[in-house]
Amino acid sequence: MEQRLSLITLGVDDLARSRTFFEDGLGWRPGTVAEGVCFYQLPGLGLALFGREDLAEDAQRPVDGRFSGITLAINERSRAEVDATFAQALAAGATALKAPQEVFWGGYSGYFADLDGHTWEVAHNPGCTINEDGATTFAAD
Repeated sequence: MEQRLSLITLGVDDLARSRTFFEDGLGWRPGTVAEGVCFYQLPGLGLALFGREDLAEDAQRPVDGRFSGITLAINERSRAEVDATFAQALAAGATALKAPQEVFWGGYSGYFADLDGHTWEVAHNPGCTINEDGATTFAAD
């Protein structure tokens, strides 16, 4: 199998509300939009918003409010961009979980929960490069 991740799908409670958060709040542009699902093209990866209950049914998983053990990350080119993105998310209705700050691994990051409770990290990692197209490359040992 090739080492690749193609799509992240987030189960959401209200698709229209979540689209407003991503599009009006964060400035993202939708790609394909179909009944019950919306796709956003990211550099080298896609993000889909899909009804939480429909997604759980499709994956044959229970719907519960527990932390899933997954966080999503937006890497920025600078600490100032981390602060700006974090503030933009909060202005769009996100809930601050941890304000941006220096962290143990040598970077700068903070966490927020989106409107559906998904945990997002906004980080500046001095060990990675963000290309002109937005793709992030992590340093290899």
